[in-house]
Amino acid sequence: MSIATVDTGNGPRAFFEFGLEAKPTPFDAIPLIDFGPMLSDDPAERAKVGAEVRKACTEVGFFYALNHGVPKKVIDNTFAAAHRFFALPDMIKQTISVEKSDNNRGYTALLGENTDPTAKGDMHEAFDFALEMDADDPDLAKGLFGYAPNQWPDPNHEGMNDFRQTLLTYHEEALTFGARIFQAFALALELPEDYFTPKITKPLAVARVLHYPPQEGKIDEKQIGIGAHSDYECFTILCTDEKAALQVLNAAGEWIEAPPVEGAFIVNVGDMMERWTNDYFKSTIHRAINRSGKQRYSIPLFFGTNPDVEIAVLESCQSASNPPRYEPIQAGAYVEQRITETYAHRQED
Repeated sequence: MSIATVDTGNGPRAFFEFGLEAKPTPFDAIPLIDFGPMLSDDPAERAKVGAEVRKACTEVGFFYALNHGVPKKVIDNTFAAAHRFFALPDMIKQTISVEKSDNNRGYTALLGENTDPTAKGDMHEAFDFALEMDADDPDLAKGLFGYAPNQWPDPNHEGMNDFRQTLLTYHEEALTFGARIFQAFALALELPEDYFTPKITKPLAVARVLHYPPQEGKIDEKQIGIGAHSDYECFTILCTDEKAALQVLNAAGEWIEAPPVEGAFIVNVGDMMERWTNDYFKSTIHRAINRSGKQRYSIPLFFGTNPDVEIAVLESCQSASNPPRYEPIQAGAYVEQRITETYAHRQED
């Protein structure tokens, strides 16, 4: 058994390299957290959620979130819209390619992304979008990475008449839940409960719908759904269909399965939050391999701060014996750096 490494924004991570298998593990190996009490008027109830989040983020880096508040109808509509979009001819999808966007908005074809630099490209196609911004939005003039107009398919294409509004509705609902996650993070880090609120007034919060074709037979380990990686931002909110594909690297360097749980989102810490907390919160390596024999779809939302927020190690996460491990960096600059490392067309530019 050999040891391999994955480069992340916070340095290399090691794991045992032994093929594509993962250990089937009961879903409660990844903590299941009820976020319903975050809406309680009782501070003690919210504090309990914060304590559960702290344990999950310091020990695992992943948790399932129940009672997230995003309506099932909104989720179902978004998956249906994704099915229709990815069924369009490639020629139509390519008219809104991410290569036409300075901020990675639009369509990415199969193998157009390579999250693991040692691999050959990811076996998925994607559509990325974020906060809806008009061309004359004053923040666009500031030149901060992450603020950009979205690219949308022509509503006259079959099935696309409500695509834009459906995805923006999901985005708005997921942002509302994301704000509660930040609130729970503040409690977990012994900060004022509203500490992150002014830092997410116009956040870097890119959502995407993903389509994974099935991979059957002998699979090239260097060309899977998404190669081994960690996420860039503070955290990711992942909604998946019923097909299992996600695998998470545990502390022993072994891959475990993270199957879907009905009614729950999967939330994982990103590199920016690991950096912000001086490695207290864990940004866990993960990958996806669709061996279900069917098409698989998912909806991740990568939630960061406003792009001009400085990410400097939090006071509550440093001391004389535990000094900051990272230099301060602007959030937008950090994400831009990571995206450039992932997309071939940006490296060519």
